[in-house]
Order: sequence, then structure tokens, then C-alpha cells
Amino acid sequence: MSGLPLNSLWVFNAVVRCGSFRLAAQELCVSESAVSHQIKHLEQWFGRSLFDRTGNRPRLLPVGEELAQGLGEPFLDIAAACRRVQQSSELHTLVIAAIPSLAVCCIIPALAGFRSRYPGVTVRVNYAMHGRDIDFARTDIAFVFARHPPSVKGACCHWFASGSSVPVSSPSLSRELAGADSQEAILDAGLLHDSDIDDWKSWFQLGGMDAGPDLPGPVFEDFNLLRAAVLSGQGVALCPLDIIHADVANNLLVPASDRAINEDCNYYLLQRNSRDPVKSGLINSFREWLNEQLMQPRLS
Repeated sequence: MSGLPLNSLWVFNAVVRCGSFRLAAQELCVSESAVSHQIKHLEQWFGRSLFDRTGNRPRLLPVGEELAQGLGEPFLDIAAACRRVQQSSELHTLVIAAIPSLAVCCIIPALAGFRSRYPGVTVRVNYAMHGRDIDFARTDIAFVFARHPPSVKGACCHWFASGSSVPVSSPSLSRELAGADSQEAILDAGLLHDSDIDDWKSWFQLGGMDAGPDLPGPVFEDFNLLRAAVLSGQGVALCPLDIIHADVANNLLVPASDRAINEDCNYYLLQRNSRDPVKSGLINSFREWLNEQLMQPRLS
């Protein structure tokens, strides 16, 4: 027998399990009329009615009961097989959520090497927006910025990088700053702000300088926008050295001062507590591998 109406059979099975067209429609996320249409299609295919519709609820006729008995167990087997395949795929998928600065400067540049070592692993990278909760039912590893180690249900916390930030500029602007009074020269060179002007206020206050209530310079709502601006020589920005280490090592950015702010802040890696040994092993492998990749540059 070819051309089986599988979709209609699936809907019929849902109606039998749920006991009504309405509940079946809710389970399948379709309208009740769509369920009714599929049942009519199935009855037309068989050339006979499957339900008695004279009461408040459709009642299975003997031929419908026979069909339901024959479909019940096979459809359970199909659903179970689909779940096994889905779970197997999830076990070999690593979902990473990272704040933009870490995603662009640390995570993505390192992914090629990880994928080469673990070719069977699918990696998904999402943004973890600062201040928003992370769903560790769907996320394996997350990177966040905080003053204290976060305590998150369903995850364990590991220190990842220092949040200590210093002024940096492009090499060409750095040459203009050389030999000048650091604070005044930096202010005159143009300030670039990350989200607000508070960090620069704190930096000047550490040096005993009152730079005024309104510091000039553009404000960027995303670290990657700020980084693009400082790389193009548009001014001086406060950036975490651990995050921009590659830019400094490649002489793309030059520290303008060793005075730092946010020395009590850090970047943390939050790792999902998985009971499955395959998934847990994959998460641990990524964390250990990433630390290996990033540790040497930090020490150089």
C-alpha cells in the first residue's frame, strides 16, 4: 500500500490519545478546524467513517478503534526513536553564550582550532546580554562580567579573565601621546566611552584629576563598536587587557597608561551541570582547551 496519509494518521492518533479534536489541536499547535480537515481526509482515504459525531464528542466507531489499536504502539516507537536521535544530536552540540567582547576577541578566534580537534561537535555561539538571566537548560557554557563570582542554579563558576582595564589607543595616536603629560594628553586626544562616561570619570579620579561632569567623546553601546573606533585611531578607550591581548601583542593597540580601573571585576565562565557523561565531558574539554589556548598569550 503506497501513498499512506501519514500526516492524517498522526493527527488521528493525537485525537485518540487526547480524547477530543480540541485537545488534539492544542497539542499539535494547530486549529481545531485543521484537525477536523485531516480526519475527514483520512476518512475519505479509507472510504468510511472513523468517528460517530452525533454526541458532544466524536466517538470511535469499531473500524476507528481497530485503526487506533494498530497505530498506538508504532507511533510510540516513532516518537521514542525521534527523541533518541534528538538527544544524541544535543549531546554532540555545544551551546556557548558570551558577552560581545569575549565572543569577538576570545571565543570566535579560538573556535577553528577546537573544531579541528573535535570535528564531530557542532558549536553554536549566542550573545549573553549583560544583566539578563541565562537559561542553562539550553546553554552549556556562558561567559559573563561581574564584580563577584556569580552563583547560578544549574551551573558552576570558574574564573576566566581579569576585567582590569587601561587606556589604549592606535599606534599612530600613541606616538602623538608620547612624552606628554598622560592625563591631559589623553583628554586632549579624545575619549571613547563604553556605554557611559562613568569609567573615564573613575580613571581620572584615581589620578587626582577632576575632569568635569561631562566628559566629551562618543558613547558606544557595544564593546565591539568601541574597539572598532579605537582601532581606527578615533581616540583613547578603556579596555580590559586580558580581552584585547591579541590586539596589543600584534601592535594594533598600545596602552597609554598603566593606571587601571575595574581591578576588582572579572570575567567568569559558567559551566552547565550536566548529568550526562558525554555532554559533561564535552563541556569540560572545551573549557580546558580554551584555557590552554588563551593562557600562553596572557603569559607572554
